[in-house]
Amino acid sequence: MSEVAAAPRTFTGVERAAVLMMLVGEEEAAAMLQKLDPDEVRELGAAMFTVADVSEDEMAAVLDDFTGKARERTGITFDPRGKVEAMMTRALGSEKAESILARIHPGDAAVELDMLGWLDAPEIAAMIEKEHPQIAAVLIANLDPAVGGKVLELLPEGVQPDILHRIAKLGPINPDAIETLKTLIANRRSGASAAGVVLGGTREAAKILQGARKATEQRVMPKLFKIDKEVARAIEEAMFVFDNLLEMDDKSLGTLIRNVDGDILSRALKGVDENGRNRFLGCMSARAADGIRDEMEARGPMKLAEVLDAQKAMITIARNLAKDGTIVMGGGDDDYV
Repeated sequence: MSEVAAAPRTFTGVERAAVLMMLVGEEEAAAMLQKLDPDEVRELGAAMFTVADVSEDEMAAVLDDFTGKARERTGITFDPRGKVEAMMTRALGSEKAESILARIHPGDAAVELDMLGWLDAPEIAAMIEKEHPQIAAVLIANLDPAVGGKVLELLPEGVQPDILHRIAKLGPINPDAIETLKTLIANRRSGASAAGVVLGGTREAAKILQGARKATEQRVMPKLFKIDKEVARAIEEAMFVFDNLLEMDDKSLGTLIRNVDGDILSRALKGVDENGRNRFLGCMSARAADGIRDEMEARGPMKLAEVLDAQKAMITIARNLAKDGTIVMGGGDDDYV
């Protein structure tokens, strides 16, 4: 009996790319890898091991697919900055051109810190542990918030509130600070944008703190209030928005609702979609829920400012209840042992 021919092998997109990478020379492959971010390099590298046994016919099929897609391209991309910069300078003068270009094409200084993407949180924390808090703040602000939160909690507890405060107060960064960071990370690039880079802010600080464990937040925030109440309050507000209330369990949400005046609740729910309203009203008795619905309907259109004020009031009540341990406002699972 003749053997049944094996079905053609199907490759994913990243596996096809891996086959092509193995066909080109080392220099060409290295040049392409430099254009990818760390996650893409890891994924592509793993795929190259997967397709190491690719057959000649399979290789030809991948090449045919690639050339077919290449023919479908209608143009060639290029970096327009040089040409646009030349035209702007000629038309407006160097100063005005630089001002406009800074708005429509941000400088590359922040991007030049992309070596951070190749390091894990412990490596980054060890690298900046003995640096000035301002340098640590600039570096952490440049990280993905989830990674930044992990780095923050790995640093000495005594400096965490100061660093978070500096992140919240960051604005335009001196080019010298960027150069210090680049030297600290890789010592392989130079020439940061003279215009500096805008990093940080209370929202960024809030995201970074959310990336850390709940225990870190509970330890850092009281100390930050002692350093700067205004900044601490702004971070606290940025960390928790009204939609986060929907993430609470039914028991906590029901407890919150019982502690909120009906007038505030009806105004706050005017800014929530139908699914969100049903989530809140579902934690109430049928009679109380009908009363809130009637009150909302009787109010008619409301100013957005009134709705937002009511929602902020509910968030404040929720935060106070959480501090007392009366309700649970999400997170914290990784803090239990």
